[in-house]
Amino acid sequence: MSGFTLHDLQCFDAVIQAGGFQAAAASLHRSHPAVFAAVARLERQLGLELLDRSGYRVAPTAAGRSLHRRAQSLLRESQQLRAHARQLAMGEESELRIVLGDLCPRPQALALLGRFFAQCPNTRLHLHFESVSGPRERLLDDEADLIVHRVDDGDPRTETIALGEVRMIPVVAPSFLPFPIDRAIRPEQLRDLTQCVMRDSARHSPPVDYFTIDGAPQCTVADQLMKKDLIAHGLAWGHMPGFLVEEELADGRLLSIAGRYLPGRGERLVAARRNDHAHGPVAERLWAYLQAQAPQFRRALSPDARGGKRKPRG
Repeated sequence: MSGFTLHDLQCFDAVIQAGGFQAAAASLHRSHPAVFAAVARLERQLGLELLDRSGYRVAPTAAGRSLHRRAQSLLRESQQLRAHARQLAMGEESELRIVLGDLCPRPQALALLGRFFAQCPNTRLHLHFESVSGPRERLLDDEADLIVHRVDDGDPRTETIALGEVRMIPVVAPSFLPFPIDRAIRPEQLRDLTQCVMRDSARHSPPVDYFTIDGAPQCTVADQLMKKDLIAHGLAWGHMPGFLVEEELADGRLLSIAGRYLPGRGERLVAARRNDHAHGPVAERLWAYLQAQAPQFRRALSPDARGGKRKPRG
């Protein structure tokens, strides 16, 4: 048995993962004949039939399944080694792309970034603001090196730093509701009233609705400050991040309608980046900096630390 190459193993793995030679070739950006030849060469060198080609779709034989299981650790190590080599070769990045989501408290986040990038004069910050699914889409499309937003737990492609909880509170202007405010308001009571919602800046991700009431008239806005203005002027109601409406709740310009049937929700705010990509030295220093600053950020985000108190309802 002669030696086989890592390339041949990668082609074999891609065929099994994709379920066919054509799909494997597309995933590897190789030609169909090149992938076919690589797998055939691997079989010949090992003296084993690794794929059953008798059906409509190729499938691994018993020997192929066994070899594929054992090859996974080698392929993972190879991917990590290549990523590490790319990182070593990068030097300091000329730019970093960061996206702040609509739930991010901008003054605190911008202060953190300002202090960090003041120490990195040779790295340009490209800063973008996105809403709803937009930050995550940018990250997964490789259009952002780091985002500050909510991220679904359990995505194996990302790693996160917890930055605190953002409480989403349903609020109205004092004269907006045609009935008294109490803790038993039901969503169906609001169906005839205009609800203000955030416009999703994602371009191709499946639409996501947060807190929307089916059948209710809606107005959409691009950012949370515009949403607060609309609600404060009695043009709609909606859920707002607690840190943005503390003063208005305290002095009565806005009223919370949170209760048994409209409980609001706590959103986990994180810094997130891809964990399956190489990161340059500046990105690594930024990640370490955010980890070190995270406890202070969480304290600043908590209502008690800011002295935010909600005005009691009479």
